[in-house]
Amino acid sequence: QVQLVESGGGLAQAGGSLRLSCATSGRTFSRSTMGWFRQVPGKEREFVAVISWSGGSTYYADSVKGRFTASRDNAVNTAYLQMNSLKPEDTAVYYCAATVLHVDYGLYRSSKYYDYWGQGTQVTVSS
Repeated sequence: QVQLVESGGGLAQAGGSLRLSCATSGRTFSRSTMGWFRQVPGKEREFVAVISWSGGSTYYADSVKGRFTASRDNAVNTAYLQMNSLKPEDTAVYYCAATVLHVDYGLYRSSKYYDYWGQGTQVTVSS
């Protein structure tokens, strides 16, 4: 069983930065593709970013490209999402997710390809 625990959310001003962490348990982290999603009340969960098992490949939603950076440290079983130049529209609950499925990178935009999810962490950006 894999458990994911997000941390690092909070309140930031527009233009500020936050770094989210996703600590995982279980022995599959180094083989898992890690995704980041976000959700606001009343809307569907939205893809943010994905990073390959090695960290060598990343893919971002257009809305965060150039501002957010996904990374990982397999030695400590943790994935990260560095969020810079935050905007009020980035306000959401952020989730990390893990999968061992190998699909085309564009398909990782869909939450259905992920097996494990964290509990979410709130990010609030004030204007």
